[in-house]
Amino acid sequence: MEDAQDKPHAIMVPCPLQGHVVPFVHLATKLASNGFTITFINTEKIHLQITKSAPTNTTQDDIFTEARKSGLDIHYATINDGFPLGFDRFLNSEQYMEGLIHVFPAHVDNFVGKLVLKNPQVTCLIADTFFVWPSMIANKYNLVNVSFWTEPAMVFTIYYHLNLLKINGHYASHDNREDAIDYIPGVDSIEPKDLPSYLQAPNTIGVAVRMIYKAIFEDVKEADFVLCNTVQELEPKTISALQEKQPFYPIGPTFLLNGFTKTTVATSLWSHSDCTQWLQSKPRGSVLYVSFGSLAFCSKEDLAELAHGLLLSEVSFIWVLRPGILGSDDTDFLPVGFEDEIKDRGLVVPWCCQISVISHPKVGGFLTHCGWNSILDTIWFNVPMLCYPLFTDQITNRKLVVDDWKIGLNLCDRKPIRRDEIAENINRLMSGKSANDLKKNMEKIKEKVENAVSSAGSSEKNVKQFIGDLKVKISQVGR
Repeated sequence: MEDAQDKPHAIMVPCPLQGHVVPFVHLATKLASNGFTITFINTEKIHLQITKSAPTNTTQDDIFTEARKSGLDIHYATINDGFPLGFDRFLNSEQYMEGLIHVFPAHVDNFVGKLVLKNPQVTCLIADTFFVWPSMIANKYNLVNVSFWTEPAMVFTIYYHLNLLKINGHYASHDNREDAIDYIPGVDSIEPKDLPSYLQAPNTIGVAVRMIYKAIFEDVKEADFVLCNTVQELEPKTISALQEKQPFYPIGPTFLLNGFTKTTVATSLWSHSDCTQWLQSKPRGSVLYVSFGSLAFCSKEDLAELAHGLLLSEVSFIWVLRPGILGSDDTDFLPVGFEDEIKDRGLVVPWCCQISVISHPKVGGFLTHCGWNSILDTIWFNVPMLCYPLFTDQITNRKLVVDDWKIGLNLCDRKPIRRDEIAENINRLMSGKSANDLKKNMEKIKEKVENAVSSAGSSEKNVKQFIGDLKVKISQVGR
């Protein structure tokens, strides 16, 4: 019989956002396939949204039922996040984030305490880096503290070195400097305009900045290990510099860690529209996929310009317009007659399975908000990007895609965005010399990712190294 050292039992707690739940699910599956017992925690609200959106033939109680049928030891639990189920977390995001800082930790603490009492073999906590409480709960219950960062290493190290930005006057000063930042370890140079949006905001005491400061500048430095959903070969200097600070393991992309790109675990917060039949009638590589992710908001004016830009481009497209993308219930933002004018050239849907669309041979480009999961998906399927970052890490992710790796273009180089520039760049992305150059660069980047997730690759090695180091640490803390 295995003891705790040989079979670690990890509690996993993702930040309650779809872009965080998805990589956590993939990581849970990977660790369970390597002999872990996993207790995976979602908030009741996220669970409700997933189960309402899942096909009717899937279980309503446990998203890991199918995974367990394949022999994986994954348990599932839901806890309250401190708000009623009917509370609109997106439209009241400031209040909700305050709750995640001050109220949610007590609910996690209560759950972990009961689980540890019932099952003394619980050995570690794998929590989202954005949380402010993991070190407190891990210390209280003598658990190994593992932090999982779901964004690129460059964004992590920028937040990690907030003190340097502040000392040098690039952040939180009365009049922030505008020259290049060249003093962050492992980052050659970055322009202030490429910092995450929260660090460019004039309000440096807002809830988001306080959460980042407490979680990534303070709490994560108490972690025993940091896992990161990136690839060693994509950010080598940044990762090496971080590894000098504390144990830091690039293990991404997590959706490829198990040798497949789709999972039997439901994670979508909205029901999928099937775009396959519509795509079949289009020429190979001719369709532009347009999506701005599960969280970001757009202005009514910008969405109207995008619609006109798509019309002017004359390119075929699938446009995902998520419910609430305006940050309100307003749905009247498309130009009059837009849907009549696009006819069979365009398809507008509320949500879809992104991997099913971008993996389709008829898709030749992705107009993206530059969410990190979307970038990793897109690299794997060799689809060049047109970048329209909206907030948070997306601003910095754009720098990696356009400036460093050269696998994407900027949608517009100035604000407000303009329909003529949108149309011009859509056509540059989809055809001609620039499109060919992007595809060549994308092939090189994809090769690095392919090598990383191979059996002898860096991500696979780092997962094994982490598991070995974790077992040593568990034996040292006496669990």
